[in-house]
Formats: sequence, structure tokens, C-alpha cells
Amino acid sequence: MLELIINKNKDLENIILIENGKMMEHYISTEEDRKRRLEGNIYIGQVGDIIHGMQAAFVDFGEEKKGFIHLKDAIPQVDETKEKLDPSLTIKNVLKPKQKLLIQIKKDSDAKKGARVSTHISIPGKFIVLMPNTSFITISQKIKDDAKKQEKISFIKENLPDGFGAIIRTSAEKVSQKEIKKDIENLLSKWREIESKFKKSSDQPKLLWKSENIVEKMITDLSTKNLEKITTNSEEEYHNLEKLKLENIAIVLDQETDLLSKYDLEKQIEKLENRKIWLNCGGFITIDKTEALTAIDVNTGKFTGNKDLESTIFKVNKEATMEIAKQLRLRDIGGIIVIDYIDMKSEENKEKIEELLKEVLKEDRTKTQVEGFTKLNLMELTRKHICSHLNG
Repeated sequence: MLELIINKNKDLENIILIENGKMMEHYISTEEDRKRRLEGNIYIGQVGDIIHGMQAAFVDFGEEKKGFIHLKDAIPQVDETKEKLDPSLTIKNVLKPKQKLLIQIKKDSDAKKGARVSTHISIPGKFIVLMPNTSFITISQKIKDDAKKQEKISFIKENLPDGFGAIIRTSAEKVSQKEIKKDIENLLSKWREIESKFKKSSDQPKLLWKSENIVEKMITDLSTKNLEKITTNSEEEYHNLEKLKLENIAIVLDQETDLLSKYDLEKQIEKLENRKIWLNCGGFITIDKTEALTAIDVNTGKFTGNKDLESTIFKVNKEATMEIAKQLRLRDIGGIIVIDYIDMKSEENKEKIEELLKEVLKEDRTKTQVEGFTKLNLMELTRKHICSHLNG
């Protein structure tokens, strides 16, 4: 059973997804975090200074810090697997100072950099992500059935107007065409409203469309995962949830008890601060975040095994893989991730570990990409943050 717990204590809000009592995802936000989150928002932007040497420009979109747009994000979006950027194209051919742009925030600002913005608009729905002003359609790599892939692509092509592309989400795999068509119609309606506001507005920077907050995003993403109940101790949050008119999801307001205690979540949350995580077999993993990447090290620890050394190492690596996938979700670790497994001599065992990692990461709601073992026997992968503004 999937449940969402929203526990608000003064300014601090814990948002926790639990499955059969076990914490699967955890986010903490403050009022300042919620105000600072701009990712996904769509604005009227105005081009500022153009930086020729970097093929980029600053864009004023009404916030304190100006955004930053690269040439690639200022020209029409293409399918990079088939088309390449014209090498003769320069930023001054595309953008002019004070030019009015319809932009979307792709990455929030931080202490050092302004937000990364793009003219490539994407509007997420339950089953597809709508992409106006482009024509290519891609599909989640987590859908493996080739026949089903082609069926979904063909259906969406038939139901999208000219000049629209889409990303087909994993959640579309097992739903009816009727449900997908309804999702397309809702997204097209949102886009027409945004486009109309842009055309009617002056050139002055302003917000046109606000993206879903973390709770709304989770509800959308979990719509096909049998989310059964949402419990909150916040009356404000309860009324916000009621406005969403959710079907088949019970919304409960519980102000009498501490929800973290009620669901025995304090200890699970405390463990997220630990650098070292012990495995059931006696081995352990360590997680170290740096500015460039996250390094995860696997160790045998107390485990000696009952068979040969290779079997012992494989068992620890296998259990570590399961725990790593769990920790990536729990801690919402994003960017480049490098795993230093215990060295395995057997190529077959290495392949099994790589396949297991890919398999367990299918449960992750966000995009992950396993690159495989390098020449130095390090496993490389990338993961997109669910909520980047909460992870710096």
C-alpha cells in the first residue's frame, strides 16, 4: 500500500512516501524553499547582455537573479540522435537585446549561478510530456516491449496536432488509449492558455504559468501506482489537496498526533544523515557527495561468506546494489554517480550486477542512465533530481 505523509511543523515540511510502512522517498522543504522553487515555471523573458564567447545570453524574467540561456536552448528543439547543431550558427544570429522570449526554467538558481532557462517548453502530464514547437516523439527507456512502444508512438502521433512532440512516460505503458487521449487534450488546453497569455502580454518579464509543487508532482507521477492515501497534519495542505478533486485517494487530516511518530519515521529519517549504511549480510556502503559527483564505495565489512571469495564478493555487491538504488531515491541524489564495487574477476558476475542495477532503478520515478563499468572497474550512472532546489 502506497501512502503519502505530509507533516508540517512550523516552517518545516516533511513529505514522505511510504510503502507498507517503509519509507521510499523523503523531501524536506521550508517556506523559503517553496518560494525559491522556479523549475518548470514558464515566463515572458527579455534578452539582456549577450555573451558571444560563451554562445549564451542573460535573460530577465522578473526575478532578482537573471537567467542564463545557451545557444542550444534558444533555437528550435531537435532530435539530437538524428540532427546536429549547425556549427556556423552563433548566438547573435538568434537573439537580440530586449527581445521578448517565452522561456521555461530548466534548472533553479543557486548561490553561484542564475537559473538555466530555455525556449524549449515541456508541460508534464500523467502519461506524456507535451513539447510544443517540435515534432519528434520519444518514449521511456523503461518500456521494453518493442510492439507496445510502437503502438504508443503511433497513437500519440495520430492524436497530436502538427508542430507538437512528446515524451511518452513509463506510466503510459499499461493505460488505455482513452486515458492517454484525455491527458493529451488537457495538456493542449494548458498550452493554448499559456500561448494566448504570451501573445496578449507586453514585453515586460512576468510569470505566465506555475509548475506543480513537489506534492502535486508526486501525485501526478504516482497516479498509476495505486497511491491510496494522503495524510497531513496541516489544515492548509488538506484544503489544497481537496481542491485537486483526487479520485480513489483518501485524504486525511490528522492534527491530533505527530505523524512522524505515528508512522515510526523518525529513525528512518535520522539514518539518511549517515555516511555509512550497513547491509544485512554484514557488508556496508559509504556515500560521499562532492560538487562534481557522488561517490559510493562498497565494502565487505564483517561478511566473510561460506563459499569461495568470488561468491562472497558477488553476494555483497548484489545486496549493495539493492541498497544503493533505495538510497538514491531516499536521498534524491542526482547528477553523476560513481560506484566502486568490490572487484569481481568474473565478467558474468559483473554483467549480472549491471543488469540488476538497471532492473531495480526501474522503480525510480525519475530518469536514470546506467553507463556500465569503466576500464577502472567503476560503475557510472546519472540520475535526475526529483526536486533539485532542495538538493543544491
